[in-house]
Amino acid sequence: MKKILAIIAISLSTLMTMQITSAGPHFDNDRGYDRGDRGERGNRGRQFRDNDDGDDIQEQRREREQRGVKRLQQHKWQTGYVMPQHYRGNSYKVDYKDGNLPKPSRNQQWYKINNDYILVDSDSNSILSIRGM
Repeated sequence: MKKILAIIAISLSTLMTMQITSAGPHFDNDRGYDRGDRGERGNRGRQFRDNDDGDDIQEQRREREQRGVKRLQQHKWQTGYVMPQHYRGNSYKVDYKDGNLPKPSRNQQWYKINNDYILVDSDSNSILSIRGM
């Protein structure tokens, strides 16, 4: 009985020690990155920046979003094209009665995007018709 208790006690202490040593990451500096002697390959493309550059990063993201919005606004719709997924949400769907549009067939839906009404086949997401305002 004493041998079994000793084995259990040793097993538990070993298990506790293993959990403590693997509990958290090991960092060498105050930024949280383990630079070590890994060279370029070990850093996996990370760039180490100060917090002062955070405003520049936010500005770059904002400009990139604005360029994307402008690009989408300039998009020319054509029949036969596939409707991009980000336009398939309920916020772009319109009722055909509100825009004086012809009634869509089964599995078709009208969308209003950039002052254009676009009729889309719900099964294939292909553009069937385009009506400007």
